[in-house]
Amino acid sequence: MAQLARPRTAPTAAFFDLDKTIIAKSSVLAFSKPFQAGGLISRRAVLRSAYAQFVFMVGGADHDQVEKMRQFMSQLCAGWDVATVREIVAETLHNVVDPLVYDEAVRLIAAHHAAGRDVVIVSTSGSEVVEPIGALLGADKVVATRLKVEDGRYTGEIDYYAYAEEKATAIRELAEVEGYDLEHCYGYSDSVTDVPMLEAVGFPHAVNPDKELRKVAASRGWPVLVFNRPVELQSRLHLPPPKPTLAALAVGGAVAVGAAVWIGAKKRSLTA
Repeated sequence: MAQLARPRTAPTAAFFDLDKTIIAKSSVLAFSKPFQAGGLISRRAVLRSAYAQFVFMVGGADHDQVEKMRQFMSQLCAGWDVATVREIVAETLHNVVDPLVYDEAVRLIAAHHAAGRDVVIVSTSGSEVVEPIGALLGADKVVATRLKVEDGRYTGEIDYYAYAEEKATAIRELAEVEGYDLEHCYGYSDSVTDVPMLEAVGFPHAVNPDKELRKVAASRGWPVLVFNRPVELQSRLHLPPPKPTLAALAVGGAVAVGAAVWIGAKKRSLTA
């Protein structure tokens, strides 16, 4: 666990990336099965997102792959009813997120709160997913990608893309509004694309870093943290028990498809 400096007189914050920093998977892709159960996406789309999830988990997704997946996901949701998406996320949040959250991240968030700092999640994933997860974790603020909406439906275009340098810009703008002393703020991420975000704060940390971020962290003397212990948030945060949800409806088909993709990809990675 990182050592936390004493809080300053000026307000400070801890900025966390979400995917593979707080939770073990891509937050958006993790909801592909509930979205299928809710009738939003097809079995074929679940198959593709399951493979993308595996690539993401093993750290094999490079910048171009991430961009292709971004385009795929934004185009996929064109025409979706916003209210339906929010309802599915709300109903399945506990089932989807509970097994994915790192215990180390939960403890670190609590430590920053105890030290008087705001906790801000800064994620490339969509706000419809990130905001409920942030509320579940007790985050004070959320910065996330926003999809364009017209007449209550997604157009397939992106209004605001919280990625790479844009994350750093968002942090600096938020610091101006809230009065954060960035030299005494903390940052946590797993990806080299978040180097600008980490450079924006005085105490950057690499969490489960990809190969390139590990190199940057080593060259700059940034601490490297390893998070690998999932925690049941219901027991840690005393949450109410989850209701039966749409996620259960997907077990018969989507889970089997996802498992087949995972096993096949795993075999290829072991023989590579």
